[in-house]
This record gives sequence, structure tokens and C-alpha cells, in this order.
Amino acid sequence: MAPARRKVAHQWLLFALFLPLSGVLCFSELFFIKEPHDVTAIRREAVILDCQAHGEAPIDVWWLKNGVKVVGNERLYLLNNGSLYISEVESRRGDKSDEGFYQCLAQNKYGAILSQKARLTIASISSFTIQPVSIVVTEGSVARFSCKITAHPPPIITWEFNRVTLPLATERITALPSGILQIYGVQQADAGTYRCIATNIASRRRSTEATLTVTPAPSPQLPQRPRIITGPQNISASLHQRAILECMATGNPRPLISWSRADSKSIDVYNTKVLGNGNLMITDIKPKHAGVYVCRATTPGTRNYTIATANITVLAAPSLVEWPESLTRPRAGTARFVCQAEGFPTPRITWLKNGEKVHSNGRIKMYNSKLVINQIIPEDDAIYQCLAENEQGSVLSTARLIVVMSEDRPSAPRNIRADTVSSSAILLAWERPLYNADKVIAYSVHYMKAEGLNNEEYQIVIGNDTTRYIIDDLEPARNYTFYVVAYMPMGASRMSDHVFQHTLEDVPLRAPELSLTSSSPSDIQVSWQPLPDKLSRGQVEAYRLSYRTSSEVEVTQVELPAEKTQHLLEHMQPDTIYLLRITAATSVGWGEQSAWTSHRTPKASGAQVPLAPELHLEPLNCTTITARWHLAPRNSASVQGYKLFYHEESQPESAPMQLRAFDKTHTIGGLDPRKKYHVKLLAYNFLGDGYQADQTISTPGCVSVRDRLVPPPPPPHNVYAKTNTSTAVFLHWGRPAFTSSHSVNYTVRCNPVGLQNASLVLYLQTSKQSILVRDLQPNTKYEFAIRLHIDELSSPWSPVVYQSTFPKAPMLPPSNVKLTLIEEDTVLVSWKPPEEPNVAVTHYTILYATRNAWVAGEWQVLHREGSITMALLENLRPGHVYLVKVSASNKMGDGPFSNTAELAVQADGLSAGNNPRLSHGSTHSTGFSDGFYHLDQRSMTGITVGVCIALICILTCAFIIVCRGKNRKSSAAKTYRQEASIPPTAAGQAGSDREAENPDVTVSIMSEDHFIDAKGGTNLIINSLGPVQSNTEKKKKWFSCSSVEKRNIEAAQSVRQAASFQSPATVLLYEQEMSILPEQTIALQVLLGSSGDTEDSSNSEESRATSDSGRYSHDETEMTNLSSSPGSRRPSLSGEDSSGSDCSGATKEQNPLESTEDHFCLQEAPGSSQSALSV
Repeated sequence: MAPARRKVAHQWLLFALFLPLSGVLCFSELFFIKEPHDVTAIRREAVILDCQAHGEAPIDVWWLKNGVKVVGNERLYLLNNGSLYISEVESRRGDKSDEGFYQCLAQNKYGAILSQKARLTIASISSFTIQPVSIVVTEGSVARFSCKITAHPPPIITWEFNRVTLPLATERITALPSGILQIYGVQQADAGTYRCIATNIASRRRSTEATLTVTPAPSPQLPQRPRIITGPQNISASLHQRAILECMATGNPRPLISWSRADSKSIDVYNTKVLGNGNLMITDIKPKHAGVYVCRATTPGTRNYTIATANITVLAAPSLVEWPESLTRPRAGTARFVCQAEGFPTPRITWLKNGEKVHSNGRIKMYNSKLVINQIIPEDDAIYQCLAENEQGSVLSTARLIVVMSEDRPSAPRNIRADTVSSSAILLAWERPLYNADKVIAYSVHYMKAEGLNNEEYQIVIGNDTTRYIIDDLEPARNYTFYVVAYMPMGASRMSDHVFQHTLEDVPLRAPELSLTSSSPSDIQVSWQPLPDKLSRGQVEAYRLSYRTSSEVEVTQVELPAEKTQHLLEHMQPDTIYLLRITAATSVGWGEQSAWTSHRTPKASGAQVPLAPELHLEPLNCTTITARWHLAPRNSASVQGYKLFYHEESQPESAPMQLRAFDKTHTIGGLDPRKKYHVKLLAYNFLGDGYQADQTISTPGCVSVRDRLVPPPPPPHNVYAKTNTSTAVFLHWGRPAFTSSHSVNYTVRCNPVGLQNASLVLYLQTSKQSILVRDLQPNTKYEFAIRLHIDELSSPWSPVVYQSTFPKAPMLPPSNVKLTLIEEDTVLVSWKPPEEPNVAVTHYTILYATRNAWVAGEWQVLHREGSITMALLENLRPGHVYLVKVSASNKMGDGPFSNTAELAVQADGLSAGNNPRLSHGSTHSTGFSDGFYHLDQRSMTGITVGVCIALICILTCAFIIVCRGKNRKSSAAKTYRQEASIPPTAAGQAGSDREAENPDVTVSIMSEDHFIDAKGGTNLIINSLGPVQSNTEKKKKWFSCSSVEKRNIEAAQSVRQAASFQSPATVLLYEQEMSILPEQTIALQVLLGSSGDTEDSSNSEESRATSDSGRYSHDETEMTNLSSSPGSRRPSLSGEDSSGSDCSGATKEQNPLESTEDHFCLQEAPGSSQSALSV
């Protein structure tokens, strides 16, 4: 029972403590339960706009229409729950119409809040803006009608054919919701009248009728390339709406239509479907659907196509990504509210205070999406709202600022006064507060420009030992306003009274920038812009223009009044370079002169060249200039293009940029901030360059907005860094003394030294005075800095400290381990460091052992320093296979070992293969040593296979060449018939006689009208009637040695048929392997006789193979040489002389300078007793 009572008591205690803080910790003082939404109503219809607020009573509610308070009447009044009731909606013109934007405003003692905007629209439908148009089409083609109408809500559009609702059951007809009617494959039955009907809740309208006339199609129909007659149009669709892209194409045959995205992204198939014959509809538009869509019409089965593109822009109402939070701040403190929204178009941010728009002043500033309130006063206690809106809608977020008051704070400083010291300094003095002056610890001086809106307020904090301060960073000739605030440990006082003071004038800070043009060869038009107040530093009273030629020293000066901004210099020399500069003066004196600007006057010629363009330069930002120009109206010369020159002041002129004739603007980027640039522009045509326009311009500085509204707190001190591991560093720092009573947060900045990419900087948040920074890179030097955050203020960064992380233990083994046998018992081991970044290696470990020792686990160990990547293994035992592996190590640990590499040492001191210098690597490495590549088994296998394939290809090519050469060069059965009165023996003798007379011997062998050429140049048979082509020449086959055999057989048979003597006969075949000079002709004496040998089948086949290949038989050493000379006798060709060989050789006399070799082979023709002698 006691524990239960204690539990209940604790609950009541917590409730009692939480109750007073509920208004601060949880924003529940005032909020909306119901808000109004967009409504579309019919005229004279009743409408209710909801609004219901919840909060501490009493709550007052009223309505705003277009920002103006709504006054109730008998037709429009407020309901008890806060909703607005309109009994009859009116749509009159002007202010009497009920259409507009409505908002509900609720207020109680904490403040006021405004609801979101709701639009009341009266349903309507207008006349058609696009009517259907009559068309004439051919049968089989396509037809299209369109109509468009403006209505709210959007109408439903249907079509009528001959005043009867058009049926859409057929696939040929498609009606798009946007008011498009498509008819494919038009038929004669489609001819008639068409009209569209638009219907919504307001009314119904019918368009005019359009006639479709169908003409017969021509026969036959010619092929036509695809053509898109109606392509998709660029559209903007709201989020979750429907979008339709139309694409209609024609062609013969009918083209196929496909869709894709220009950015190569896939089309969302879940929310997309095709309407009709190629129209794309997206049913639920989302941000991912934005982009360029491509319609492609392709002729089926071909590559003929055409495309059309359209862009879909997705419009989205604002949505908050960061919203303001309620704050509690003391008086004279600072409050910052942040609000960020996204949407398309980009939302506009507006801040509201108790339902009314906040305006900037000296204390309240709005920077982009931030609201900053300085020197908080009791009146700032209110409800603040962030309103983000665009054309698609609006969204609101609410936060409250609670101002905490303190009774013992000092009163405001008194009797503040300001005195001008110089053009940039003012002395500010004041008296101490009347109450609690002894508790003041510091003063803050606030100042800002008195003229203009949204001026930035600056603040300077000084000690409590003085009541005077000189502000010395002011602009000359400007009015400023000042006030002072006193600070004590518990908070700040109220603001002192404001005081105004102006600074003195000074000489101009800079000279005006010149613009130079010439309208004739003898004048220069000089113009300039007045100096802005920041640069003039007072009222400009005069200008001084100086000029001279580039070749002269004497300078001419012209003083001009302050109201002039241009001057014409006349009587100048044509085609001459002039240097000009200008300076301005105030009542104090002359300012700095500008740098010399050069300008060349035009040539004095009658050529019709373009006049100088009117050039205007404008800085786009601190590194970019925009140049705009146009030709003078009186320019009558043609223009082919422009030349643009620019260079930094005092730098040489660069090469011109060529611009097109229709270009009228150009952006110059990549410039340096706060630099002066000289820009020159001229037009040119075929006659030459025109008159030039010169102008100078200065780029502004890239100044970031400094938040100097309140004094920043001092940064943390005594930052200490210590390395913890290879990926972590421990940081510790001290907190400034005067912030000891405040809640403080810290931001830690961490990045590698020398980092170029700012996006890789690491930022960490903590409320402690130490942090362990993790996930760092090993063996990397980092820089660390800490800043302090207190009361929404941030201190500067602390001094940077540097610390390096420890290296991590290697995770990968050494790579490319190779073994090279350099001596009989010495092996060189080489490797590469582990292939991983930021790893330091202090030493390597080499383990090696014979295969037997490896089985027993007995390794020998070597160590090498981390900078050495090789080692010698000495005193190895011959006849053993050694295994070697290597690992990397550092002080953080040892890495894994590499794959084991093997090397066999032969007993004679050589490795396998008898190679005195052979290396072996791991199974994954290939090395190079001593001029040889050392390959593993896999590489050797690949190389062997490749070499074999190459050899096969070479042999095949050689074999083909030999066979084709034999077909061209060998003589096929050159036969001769002898006269009937001459016996065979006499014929042989006659042949010898003719051979002695003429080297090109023609021997009559078998017929008186058949002759052959003994040189063997052709295989042509000649008789008394002319050339005779053999059957073998008519049936040539490539790459077939059997065809060569067949050719020889047929030749032998033809010889047998043409011979006048009995079989067996001998046929002469001749093959010449080397060319013979004309003086080296050879007389061949061939004795024909019958062979008494009969070869067996195997010898016959072997002989045929030898003859086909043109080579000796396999036993070349046993061949008999035959001498061929004028006095030689016919040798006997018997089986005994050949010694079992199929072929016998013959030698002849050779020229000392040339070597010719003829081969003779006696071959028996298959199927007969003939033999063939191959030479």
C-alpha cells in the first residue's frame, strides 16, 4: 500500500511541476481544429467556410477576404463555431462578387493566428476558344478535330457525329479528355459532321459543326516515310493531376509510336497508360514525372523514324521542410526563427506577427527564410507565423516568442550624444544607468544607416570601464543612428534613446568607368556613369578628362561640370590609338585617376563598315559580367558578326571571341572579384572590321553577409587532441568563464589537412566539453576547430589544432610476389606493397620452406624494412621445391600472408626446364626479370594454344600456296605425235639435236601436230589447229590436292590416247622452284621406256602424295642423282636404281651465281601402266 501511495504522490508532484511550464514547453495556447478549404459553388447556392479554433478562452474569430476584414450582413454572417456562412453566392462584377481568397483570424490573450487561404470560386463556362475545323482526307489516312474551352470546374468533353453521340467502341477512334478527337484508318462511313459538347456543373455548350470529307485513296499506294502530324506540347501539371501527351503520326505502312524520356530514365508504368494509338497519359502526376518526353514514330521493319519532344513541368504547392519553434527569451535578448519550404514555383516566405505582416526595421531583420529579432522588448511577446505560398497554394507554421521580464535589471544608459570626428568616424558618449549601474558588466553600441530600408544593424561590445567609444568603420557623407544597451549577469537593460549623426565628406574613392565609341574617324565619344554614394563619398563637383596619343607624352586635360556624363572629343587623328582617363572631385579635393583606357579611331576610308555598337556592361555577380549591345539605328552597313575583346586592367589584350550576327548579349565569366576589366566590341563584314566600342567595368566583391547584429561569444579555449585509434581522435576543450551559468552547445569541425572539397568537411554537435571523433581515415593528418553556441549566438572558430590518426594494420597481403633463381642456390624474392590506401608498412615478413618442411610446418623466417620490397634466399638445397609467402606489418598489427609461390631447384643447380635464370610467381602474378617474362601455368597454356593455332594457320596458308602454285606452273601431259616414218628411237635422237640448237626445245613425242613448251611455263597443249585446253583446266578446285591427282591422271590418260606407240608410256611433268635466267637454260633429255616394276598400292599412294606436295619422298638421302648435259646418255629408270624409293633426283650444271634445283619423280598413273616423271 505504501509503494502505491508514493507512486501517486510522485505523479501529482510531476503534474504540479509541469503545469506552470506547459505554456512554455508546448505551444497549445491557440491553434486551429478546422481551417477553410477551396470551394467551387453554383450561383445563388449556400456555402459554409469552416473555421474552428481551440485555446484558452475567450477566443475572438473574424474573417478576411483578400486581406480585408469581412463585414457581416443578412446574406453573409458568422456562425457560433467561427465558420462563415454565405446564404446565396453572388457573382457580380467588382467588389460585390463573393469570389476571392478567404482567411480566418483567431485571437486570445496570447496573440492571434491566421488560417490558410481558401479560394471561393463560382462555377462558370465560357465560349469555345478553339472550334473544330472542316477537313478533307483520303481514305485510309488519319483525321483530327480539336476544341478548347475555359471553364471552372474543368468540363467533360464529348463528341457527336451527325448530331448523334459518337460511339468510341472502335479502336480507330480516340477521344482525349483535353478535347481532341482522333480517327485512324478513315473510311467512307466516317464522312459527316462532327461537333464537341463541353459540360460542367454550371452549364453545357456545343461547338460549331465541322465536316469530314473522305476522298478515295490513290492506287497503288506509294510508301511514305513516317510523319508526326500532331506532336506533344509542353504542359505544366499540378501535383496529383492528370497529364496527356498527344502524338499522332501518319505514313505508309502505318508507323508504330513509342515513348521514352530524354534523360534515359524509365517511364513510370504504374501511373502511365497509352490512349488510343500512341497518346501518353499520366494519371497521377508526381515530381518524378517532370522531364522531357520523346514520341517516336517508326516504320515497321525499318530504321526510318521521326521524333517529337515535349516537357512536363510538375507544379507543387508549398510544403515545409523546416518550421519555426517556440522560444523563450529575456528582454534585450535575441530570437531567431527559421522557416524553409519547398515547392514549384519556389515558395515566397512571409512572416506574420499576430496575423499581421512583419516589416524590417533596425531591430527586426529577415534574411531569406530567417526572422531575427534583436534587443527584444515586451511588445515582441506574440505568436509568429511563417507563411509559404506560391500559385499552387500556401502553408502556415506557428511559433510563439515568450519574453521573460526581470525586476533587477539596470535602467537604460542616459544622455547619449554623437560627434563627428572624420569622414569615417563618429565619437559616441553616454552616461551610466540611473539604477543598478554598479551591476553593469558591459555595454553594447548599436548603429546603422539612417536612410533606406532593410539596413543592417551593427553591434560592438565594450567593457564597463568607459562610457565613450569611437566607431571608425563608417562611410563618408552618410547619416547614422546610434543607441546603447547596458548588460549585467542576469540580462540587459532597455535601449537608450536614439541619436543621429552624419560623417564628413571625403575625396572620391574611385574614378568613373569610361565608355568610348567613335562615330567618325576624327572623333571619340566619351561617356561615363555617375559615381554611387558609396564611391563618391560626398557630392561630386567636377570631372577632369585627360587624353593623349599612345606615341606622345603630352597630355591634354578638359574639366567638366558635375552634371555632365559625356563629352565629344573632335579633330582627332584617324587610325590612331588614344589613351584616356578621368577623375572626379568633391569639396574636399580630387580623387584617384582611373587607369589609361585605349581606343583606336577608325581608318579614313570610303569602305562601308559597321558603326560602333552601343555597348552596356553589367556585373551579374562578383565573377561574371553581362554584355548587351545593339547597333545604332543609322547604321546601314551589313554585319557578318561581332568580335568581343576583354582583359583585366594593366594586362595584355586577349584574342577576340567570335560572335554571330544575331547575338545581342554575351556573358563573360571566370573573372576575379574586385577587379577592373576593359571590354571592347566591334562589328565586322566582308569589307573589314567596323568601329569599336570600348568600356571599363569593375566586378564587385564576393562579400558574405556577416551576422553582426549581436556580439558573438568568445570561442572555446585550450583545445586538446589525442589520437585514440587509427579511425578515432579524442578532443577536449575549455569553456569561456563568463558563460558558466548558461546552457552551451558546441560544433566540432573536422577535415583532413589540405582538403579541397568543402562538402567533405565533418561537423559534429555536442553539449559536453569533449568528444570522440570516429570514422576517420587511418594514417591521415586532420585539423580540428570548435565553436560555441549560446542563446542562438555563435562564437568564432577556435584556433585550429592538428592531429594524425594511427595507421591501421594491413588488411591485404603484398601483391605480385615473384621468385627468380639467380644462382644455383640463391633465389631473389620481390613483391609490391599492399594495394590499399593510407596504410604504412614498417616491415615485411618472408616465410620459406621446402615442400617437406612445409608439410611439417617448419618455416624459415626473414624480416625486411618497410621500404624494401625484395630479399635473397640463400643456401637453398638442390633437388627441392621451395614455397615462399610474404606479409606486411606495422605497429598496429600484422597483415595476411600472400599466396604461396613455388620454385623447383634441380639437382644440377638449374630450375625446371634447364633454364639458368627462371622465375616463378604466385598463381596470380606475372613478373619480368633478367630480360625474360616468367609466366605461370595458366599463362603458358594460353600461349601454347595460341602458338599452335598460329602454326596451323601458317601451314594451311603454305599448303594452299603450294597447291595453287602447282596448278599454275606444272605442265599437264604435254604430248607430241611423231611422224609415221620416224621410229621412236630416231625421235629421241632428233630431240637431242634440236635441244642442242635451241634451249627452248620442242620435242615431237607422240603426234606430229601436238607440241609442248619444254620450259614448263604453261600447261597448254598446242596442235596444228591451235591451243587445246585440257579437261582439268575446266574444272579447277582450290585447296584440294585430290584435284591435282585427278588432273595428273587425266593428263596421263590424254597422253595415252594421243600416243602413236604402245603403253606403257612416260609423261614428263616439270616443276621449277627457282627462277632461271635466260642464259641459264637447261636441255632436258628424257628417255621413254617401259618400266618393269609394278608398285604396290601403298607405294603408289605415297608417290601420289609426294607428287602433289611437290616435295621429295620421305627418304631423301637415298635418292639417285641424274646428270643432265648435252652428252649425257639416257639412264635406266628401274626399281633397282631407285633403291625402293619412288623418286630419283637429277643434278644439272649450274651458273656460279645462280642455284637452280629441279626434282624428278617417276610416278605410275593410277589405273594404268603409265608412269609420270615429275620435275
